[in-house]
Order: sequence, then structure tokens, then C-alpha cells
Amino acid sequence: MADAPEGTPIWADAMFSDLEGAKAFYGEVLGWTFGESSPEYGDYTQAHADGKAVAAVVPPMPGQEGPSQWCLYLASPDATATAERIRENGGTLLMGPMQVGEFGTMCLAQDPSGVVFGVWQAGTHKGFEATNTPGSFCWAEVFTREPGKSDAFFPAVFGYGVKTMAHQDADFKVFDVGRDPVLGRMEMTDEFPPEVPSYVQVYWTVADCDAAVASAQKLGGRLVFGPMTTPFGRFAAVVDPQGAPFAVIDTTTTEGEMPTFT
Repeated sequence: MADAPEGTPIWADAMFSDLEGAKAFYGEVLGWTFGESSPEYGDYTQAHADGKAVAAVVPPMPGQEGPSQWCLYLASPDATATAERIRENGGTLLMGPMQVGEFGTMCLAQDPSGVVFGVWQAGTHKGFEATNTPGSFCWAEVFTREPGKSDAFFPAVFGYGVKTMAHQDADFKVFDVGRDPVLGRMEMTDEFPPEVPSYVQVYWTVADCDAAVASAQKLGGRLVFGPMTTPFGRFAAVVDPQGAPFAVIDTTTTEGEMPTFT
């Protein structure tokens, strides 16, 4: 598998204090199965959809306990160089760059508006083994209270092109790699409770959005928005029982005309 172009979402993981609870929740909601944990890497455990690696879960290290959150990793051919650009453009390095065995090199960072994300320079671990199929990654959006800061930061670090959605009711942009949209950016309005920090929302593909939401609620998840049918698919935003926000989307169920981006 060829390395992903710079700035492409390449992997996602999350820390859960109740790891078995997370496995049970996502196993039912997204149909995931789980591989063996890796004690030498803090019990890092990969999740699979139809036998392909699509994400990972891990217990928190001592001192890192707190609300869970999905971390999206963006591809880099040189994590050290990307880390330097993060610092130069007002971001904060939270961890690394550090080599993870033969798998690759990673760092965790925060943009100037507080959005936490990861960087992954692939070694033997190339990232998602499947996308846009049930249980796998589909899309992600940066939700930020200071959109101007994120709009300047991410293109400067990853070389993105930027397009704006022609829609008067929402401040929404798309970051492109070449001609391919890879990441959205949404302004957090007053509808978001003030205690909710800026974050990246990961969208997981499902065959039936309503069924996935029903499963999530049955297992203690909280519905935040939707389900709603759009030109991109029928989706809903959910918070899992341990506080991690995410979204589910059925891309085969669509309604309306695609918006214009300029």
C-alpha cells in the first residue's frame, strides 16, 4: 500500500478508562471486532471491520485519565518537519515526535484554537485498511470556536487548498489535498455548550444510520444531532458513554442537491 498524501486522514484512536466497555459499545454500534492488545505499547488494541483495521482503542496512561475523545491522525512524510511547522504556525506539540517501533512515527498536537490532532509518518503501519465501508472511517471535521485560527493553521502546516461552502446559515470550509476534499471545518456556534472544547469529529460509515443511533442509545450513548438526511448521506452526531463525540453516516441514503463550494 502506498503512503497516503500529506494531510490525508490516515488513522484514528481513542483512550478509554473502561476499555472493555468501549469494545462492547463500538462492537455493537459499528460492528467492530478487536485484535489482541499489545502490552509493550500500553495495551493498544486495533479494531477491525470485516477483518480490516479501521481504528484502535487504548486505556489511558497514568495521569491521562479524563473524558474520552477520538484523535484523528493526518499523514506526514516527515513527522519532524511537520512538528516544526506546527510550532512555527502557533500550534502546540503535546507529544513527540516519537518513533513507535517499526510501525511509524507519531506526534500529538493542538492547533491555535485548541483542536487536538495527531500526525502519523507511516512505517509498516500504513493506516486505515478500509474506508467508506460499514464500520470504517468516512470523513472528519474540525469543530472550532475560532475558525480564523484553524483556517490559517491547517493549510500552512499541511499545504491544503481551501474551499468555502456557499451557504448563508453555516460557516463551513473544506480542506483539499490536490482536488480531493479530505477534511471539513465547522464553526462552533452558541448552540454548543460553553464547556465543550474545540475538537475533531470523526464520521464512521454505517449501513443504517437510525439503527446505529438506536444501538448507541440503548448502550448509554447520547444523541446530539440528527438523524438527518443530506446530499452527503443520512447522519447523526452521538456522544459515547465515556464522553467521546463521533458521528455515523449512511452514504447510500441521500437527499437534496450537493452544495456549491468556491
